[in-house]
Amino acid sequence: MRERTLRILLSAALLAGAATFATLGSALADDAKDCSDGVAMIKAEIAKGPPKATLDKLNKALRGAQREMGEGEYDECLDFVGDAKKAIKG
Repeated sequence: MRERTLRILLSAALLAGAATFATLGSALADDAKDCSDGVAMIKAEIAKGPPKATLDKLNKALRGAQREMGEGEYDECLDFVGDAKKAIKG
């Protein structure tokens, strides 16, 4: 009886772990896409020829976002994208 209970608990834990892993993978894919879209947005804003102060902030954000994207650190990439959005708003 005890062995059966342990098997049931182990099965439930494995299912919960698999569901968590699947959700995490989906979130990482979303972050990767958001990061890539953010880098494209920063490049588009730079191409518009903003004032020098804004341009400097955008270039810094672009360098950081591209670096973090290359390292697979999408959450940190999105921080740089956020910095770029703030720079655009002034």
